[in-house]
Amino acid sequence: MAPTAFSAPQAPSPRSGAPLARRVTTALAAALVLGAAAAPAYAAGAPSISGAPKKLPDGLYGTKDPQYDGVWRQSLALLAQHTVGVRPAAPAVRWLVGQQCADGAFTAFRAEPGKACDAKTMRDTNQTAAAVQALAALGGQGDAVRKAVGWLKSVQNDDGSWSSMPGSPGDANSTSVVIGALAAAGQKPESVTSKKGKSPYDGLLTFRLGCAGKEAAHGAFTFQLKGAAPNADATAAAATGVLGRGFVVAPAAHGAPLTPPACKDGTDAKPGKVSAARAADGGAAYLVAQLDENGQHLVSAMPGAKPQPDVGNTADAVVALAAGGHAAEARKPLAWLRKNAADWARQNGPAAYAQLVLAAHATGSDPRAFGGSDLVTALNATGPAPASVPGKHTGDADASAGDSGGSTVWWIVGVGLAFGAGIGFLLSGRRKKSTS
Repeated sequence: MAPTAFSAPQAPSPRSGAPLARRVTTALAAALVLGAAAAPAYAAGAPSISGAPKKLPDGLYGTKDPQYDGVWRQSLALLAQHTVGVRPAAPAVRWLVGQQCADGAFTAFRAEPGKACDAKTMRDTNQTAAAVQALAALGGQGDAVRKAVGWLKSVQNDDGSWSSMPGSPGDANSTSVVIGALAAAGQKPESVTSKKGKSPYDGLLTFRLGCAGKEAAHGAFTFQLKGAAPNADATAAAATGVLGRGFVVAPAAHGAPLTPPACKDGTDAKPGKVSAARAADGGAAYLVAQLDENGQHLVSAMPGAKPQPDVGNTADAVVALAAGGHAAEARKPLAWLRKNAADWARQNGPAAYAQLVLAAHATGSDPRAFGGSDLVTALNATGPAPASVPGKHTGDADASAGDSGGSTVWWIVGVGLAFGAGIGFLLSGRRKKSTS
């Protein structure tokens, strides 16, 4: 990434367990809009990059190369299992803890965890915050959680935000997942302030577009301030994070009315100048407006290609709507996921299964009977056999992992070359898709 808007060249890290494929649209669009730095493009089925492990370590979920998403997919899998009462296998937890650097940070994957992290280790706030949420939920890992939270606090930007890679401008997705980690660790996010006294919520609200742009974009959040554009993925993350929620959202007892931004009277016109509740409501209203004409799912498209249903972002939107108490608005996209998400999850592995489990949990649905699929059993099969499941003790014997690993691993291809060698990635490492 260029100095003003990008960090050093880096591998992307996934967001919310969705496939890296969904980052293609933002990557290409950003390259065209910014015209300065290359963004990554990814291709399904491409060979693993050099240096990938020939044999995956014991305890790791999935079978695909973990270089970009190992800690992320492991964290999501463990967290989803815990949420539905499954006790993960001890080797799976040990693997995750063993990936931590001495300073508390995590990177996507360390093939040699016994070797100390050095200056070349690409520490990642997304992977670290995901690990915090999982380890805090599982319990018994207080030292690892404290060290990780301490590191996250140490790399907070002056405006209160976080980027995926420390030293870069913040983004809505990274800031949101860190807020979830702070809350999971028992911290009050509003009390975690930068050197300039800015809280994570201050930072997150800077990405709120509010009433800027076309009416259809009102309430949206942008991924990053430079080249700001409405972004459904960033909006789903922010609408959850601004309420102090993480990946696990408890189902709301009662439905709350959805209130779009009050733009005509100027109430919500200024980004960053509204309450968290109003910002979350505005984001939820934007997401609902972005659903297809039948109100069932979000869409995304490669440049020049026909728009396609976006399963992962739809699941994120369901969680965001549930976080705001908007059960009625979540009903249609949830029903669509029940009918259409099974194949997507099978292709994309543990993090995708985990994402659907958490969406089901947020809406009070049964993930073991999700449109005819048992998401919990399918998730369990992608890693070592759980220590126990509700009503059944399985022990720690390894089960054969599924064919998929974490997010579908999409490897770097040559789009960046068109913009010059040595330019890094635009994306913070979480799914980013521009929806104008």
